[in-house]
Amino acid sequence: MTFSIGVVGVGQFGGHFAHLFKLHPGVSEVYAVDELPERASAAQERWGLDGALGSFEELLESDVDAVAIFTQRWTHGPLVERALRAGKHVYSAVPMAISEDEIERIIEAVRETKLVYAMGETSFYNPATVFARQQHAAGKFGRIFYTEGDYVHDMDLGFYEAYQYSGGERWKETASYPPMLYPTHAIGGVLGAVPGHAVSVSCIGVKDQRGDGVFDKDVSMFANDFSNATALFEMNDGGAMRTNEMRRVGYPSHIRESRFRFFGTEASFEQLATTTVWQDKSSVHDVSEQVETKPTMSADDPSLADVAPELRDAFISGLAPVHDQSRLPREFLGAPNGHEGSHQFLVDDFVTAVNNRSLPPVNAWVAARFTLPGIVAHESALRGGERLPIRDFGDAPVQ
Repeated sequence: MTFSIGVVGVGQFGGHFAHLFKLHPGVSEVYAVDELPERASAAQERWGLDGALGSFEELLESDVDAVAIFTQRWTHGPLVERALRAGKHVYSAVPMAISEDEIERIIEAVRETKLVYAMGETSFYNPATVFARQQHAAGKFGRIFYTEGDYVHDMDLGFYEAYQYSGGERWKETASYPPMLYPTHAIGGVLGAVPGHAVSVSCIGVKDQRGDGVFDKDVSMFANDFSNATALFEMNDGGAMRTNEMRRVGYPSHIRESRFRFFGTEASFEQLATTTVWQDKSSVHDVSEQVETKPTMSADDPSLADVAPELRDAFISGLAPVHDQSRLPREFLGAPNGHEGSHQFLVDDFVTAVNNRSLPPVNAWVAARFTLPGIVAHESALRGGERLPIRDFGDAPVQ
């Protein structure tokens, strides 16, 4: 079986994903859609796509089977719901949505339409998460009682350029996006290895002091002045999870922007920028090589001309030894990858789910558990760290 797909937002990441969808043998046709027609035409030509459509509305009215959404991060919820209600399977970039109501509406749309929804959380295939998932499945941690997931990406390392690229003249209004409304790289990397969900949170937001008009309440379309935030979550099994979302930090985020720690009663796993260790009660094992990816393309590749140099590592990473390359289609061999080897797996997950009418790993119910805790954490930070409950939408229905 095969299906057709329209990729909405073919700028930086969207164009690369369109290329992977085009390569996948389970996809018959790929169309580009962008609010800038010249960008859609350029993507069509660069990646050999099957056409360019004039608008999201035109895509929804077409007979294209699926939609992949790579628009601005605060727009996903309503676009996803509209696509599902129009009869399209949906792949969505992160985050799932920016409110509990939007999340609930997506889950209801998936339940009612029985269409495939997948959120493209890259940390689910982060090599550290894959390694921890394997160790947890083998029972080597014992009981995991404490975890940490950090998304540590300084604004100075490429984010100014990225927001200017996507936001135009008024980019500062959107560059102030609240850190905890983009929580899935940190939370998804933990819960992708240790299934569970958060039940409450207390979060502290750190107000920005740079004074350059970013994270300025008077400029921000989100009325946000937090550039960093730290949340402590209570988990459903009685354990704890801590998450950091940092946008002003002296850290080499171009080397490793997401990093994780897992502590169990029998063993633990810890990650820094360039070192990763597995530890038990008697020894420490350096496992850095097992989770290190090798570039699949040059950082100077022409396709990355619009990407800030500090962000290019997220586009060129290949696979790590812990990745199961054998499950990927042979057409992906040597193709661009990104975010520590995750892009190819995410595309394959969605294509497989659509063609088999099965649940993808990061389905709507899992995506809610990766996303909603951050939304509630941001509200907690606005309330000075007040501990707030987190709703759980339950597990995906058995198909």
